[in-house]
Formats: sequence, C-alpha cells, structure tokens
Amino acid sequence: MRRPDQQTTTRPTTGPTPGTGTGADADATVDAPPGKGEDQDRHPAGDLTTEAVLAPYLRGQAADFLRSLRLHHEHSAPADAGGHDAAAATRALRRAARRISGSLHTFRAALDPHWADQLRAELAWLSGVLAREHAYAGRLTRLVEALHQLSGPALPAARGARAAGETSASDAQGRAALGVGAARAGALLERRLTLARTRSHSAALQALGSSRFHAVADAVALLASDVPLAPGTTGRTPEALLEPAERAEQRLLAAVAALPPADTEPYNEAQDAAWHQARLLLRLHRYAHEVVLGAAAPALASCGHALDLHRDAVEAAAAAAAAARTPRIAPATAYALGVLHADQRHEVEAARAVFRETWPYATALTAP
Repeated sequence: MRRPDQQTTTRPTTGPTPGTGTGADADATVDAPPGKGEDQDRHPAGDLTTEAVLAPYLRGQAADFLRSLRLHHEHSAPADAGGHDAAAATRALRRAARRISGSLHTFRAALDPHWADQLRAELAWLSGVLAREHAYAGRLTRLVEALHQLSGPALPAARGARAAGETSASDAQGRAALGVGAARAGALLERRLTLARTRSHSAALQALGSSRFHAVADAVALLASDVPLAPGTTGRTPEALLEPAERAEQRLLAAVAALPPADTEPYNEAQDAAWHQARLLLRLHRYAHEVVLGAAAPALASCGHALDLHRDAVEAAAAAAAAARTPRIAPATAYALGVLHADQRHEVEAARAVFRETWPYATALTAP
C-alpha cells in the first residue's frame, strides 16, 4: 500500500463495467463505507498511526454492525412485514462483519493477537451462516432465468451449431429437446434450492438466537468503545499500518499474476480455486485501502464485481451438475441441466474476461 503522497508504479487501465449479480456477496464490491467519499484521501501520511486511523475505523464498523443488528431485530419481528428491510439489514450486518474481520486479519500485528484471532473466527462463522440463505435464493433466480433464456429462440448452442455448418433442423431439434426438459429441470432446481434455502434460514435464526452469537455481539459492542491494541503500538510510525497493507496488496498482485491465461480450456473447474483466492485477497486489499487512505478504491470496483459474478456462475454451474446427478430423472431433464451447466461455465469464462479487461494494474496480468 503506497502512501497518499507516493507515486504508484503500476498504472491503471480502463475497461467496461460488468453488470449486476445476484450472489451472496454481490454487494460486496460496491458498498463504500457510509459517509466516506471515494475520491479523497482522508488521512495524511503523518497521521497513519493505529490510534488515529485503525482504532476509529474498527469502532465505526462495530457501530455499523450494532446498528444493522438493531434494524434486523426490528424488521424480523413476526408482526413486521418488512422482509426487504430485514434482508437489507442482514446485508449491512455482513458488510460490517467482513470489514472488521478483514481488518483484524491484515493488521493483526497492531492488535492484541489472541483477541483478533478469536473475534475474526467468530465473525467469519456469523457471516457464513447469514450468507447461505441469500446465496441459495440468488442461485435459484439465476438458474431459472438462464433456463428460460436457453429454451427460447435465441439458444446459444444453436448459434454455435450454425457456425459449425449444421443445419437449421438440428437447431430446431435442440431447442425442442431443451424445451421438453427445461420445465422439469426448473422444477427440480426449485425443489432442491428452496429446501436448501429454508434450511439455511432456519440455521440463521438458530444462530442469531444462540449464546455463541450473543458472545460475538457483546465482543463487537466492546469494540465499539475500546480497541485492544498490541503493547507498544501507541505512537508508532505510519509503517505500522503501511507495511501490512502493502503486504496485502502484494499478495493480491501475486495471486492475479498467477491466474491461468485466457487461452486455457473453458471447462477446467480445477482453475476455479485460484480465482476464488484472488477474490478473497482483493477484498482484503480493498478493506486495507479503506483503513489507510480513508476511502474506498473505485478503480477496483469493476474487477471485484467481476470476481463476484465469477463465483456466482461457478456455484450455479455446480448446482446444475449436482441436480443432473439426481437418480431416475428423465433424459430430457438431464439434457436441459447439462445445457444449463455449460451455459454457466460460459458465464464463468465471461466473468474472467471482464476481470482481465477491468483489472487496473496491467503489469500483474502480463507477468511471466
């Protein structure tokens, strides 16, 4: 992480902005902290001390967490019909939890390490529990919409067949076969994912009523007023924050440089893990940027969103493949699920292409 007055050695490039997604963390790359501008550096380099920067940031995120929790309780009451408000409060709760957890990870050396490790693990548990219900709902919407588009007149496989010289009769047969199985495939996916969503909702409610959650909420409430810094941290130079932020940035650049090239085979699921890791490291870098510079990193919003879409498409493809392994399903249903799986793997490749186009540090993608 460079200081605000330092010149960066990697020059941003411009690219198109990807569309919106429906995944569990689709909001993660565009949720700038409340009240912070995206085009200004709030912290002069001389003020980058833990007590002047990191502690207020963590206290602010803890306050956001508690505010979101209160709103969630208000809108989740049985007499309250504000389901949308409850979902928005849950997303805000997870956003604050992710930022606290990410900051505890990156700046662990400046904090009480035992406290930081324990709270980070508990926040990761909570965020994961709360994310699942939204993830299953978004996955079902994505897959049903894709099935509807694939079974219509603009079938991508049909366009590819024409390019290969096959007859329009083959196209019609392919659309007809897909149309027969699409409705059943959609019903199968709805049963599976709705069941998973219902179970996740029950698990989230159980978690929010557990003693474990109340312990997490109490720890965050204490954080809102007191940040346990490491001994000797007070008054340390800006390097106490700049160095760990720089390490987070370098880990991200190394992970992006190591991503598979664009000309690899499109259905290699073994490569997904490297892209997921880059997504997590990008998130840590963005949060460190917010801490050190006092603002979000707008240049990273598009490529971060592309990685969210990549994750959504990977998980949707896996859901289609899992449904296709259901015993005793009709051949037409299995065919439709196979086409759907292929479509989502194409979406995986499209998201990777958008990431490459929008990644602001060109040198990382051209490294040997």
